[in-house]
Amino acid sequence: MTYQSFYIQWHHLACFSTSQVRAIHPMFNRRNYSEWQKAGYIVPLRQGWYAFADYMNKPDYARYFASKIYAPSYISLHTALSFYGMIPEAVVTITSITTCKTTQFENIFACYSYQTIKPSLFWGYEPKQMSDEKTYMLATPEKALIDLLYLYPQYSTEEEMRELRLDEDFMQNELDKERLLEYSDRIGSPILTKRIKIMLKTYGI
Repeated sequence: MTYQSFYIQWHHLACFSTSQVRAIHPMFNRRNYSEWQKAGYIVPLRQGWYAFADYMNKPDYARYFASKIYAPSYISLHTALSFYGMIPEAVVTITSITTCKTTQFENIFACYSYQTIKPSLFWGYEPKQMSDEKTYMLATPEKALIDLLYLYPQYSTEEEMRELRLDEDFMQNELDKERLLEYSDRIGSPILTKRIKIMLKTYGI
C-alpha cells in the first residue's frame, strides 16, 4: 500500500492504531510505519498508535488524542479546571479519568496522565466541539472538582482548599452548586461530601 492511498483512507481519523489497520488490511506491511515515521508523515502517540504529522499544527488535537489512545477515558482534574479558568496555572500534562489502570504517556503532542476510578463513577463528562466538527470528552466543572477531591484526599481542610487557588468569581457565579451536590449524592461517600462542604465554605458558596 502506498502512503498516498493510506492517507486518503485514514487521514480523516487523525490517528489510528495498528490493530485497526490490521483488521481492515490483514496483509499490511508493518515496515511502512517505521518508513513513514522516518519520512515525517506520521508520528507515534504510544505503542501501537500513530497520528498524521500535519495534525501537529491544528488546535485541540492534543486533547482529542487523549481518549483515543487510552479508552475509555475523559479529560478531567487539573486540565479541565484550567480549561474552565477555575485555576490560575497553565497545565502542561493532559489529565484524564479512566476505568483502566493508572498510567501515563508522552509524545510530541503532550504528556498524558490517566487516573483510575471505579466504573460506577465514570460519568459527568460531555463532548466538546472542535473547529472541524470532531469532539473530545471533557468533565463538567462540577465533576472535575469531584474527581479531584475524590482522588486527592489531601484536600480535606480549609487551608488546603485555599491552596487550590480556585477562581472565586467562577466558584460563586458560574459553578452549578445544585449539580455539584447532586453528583455528590449520587456517589454517596460521606468523606467526599465532607470535603465538598469544606470547599464550599472556603470559597463562600
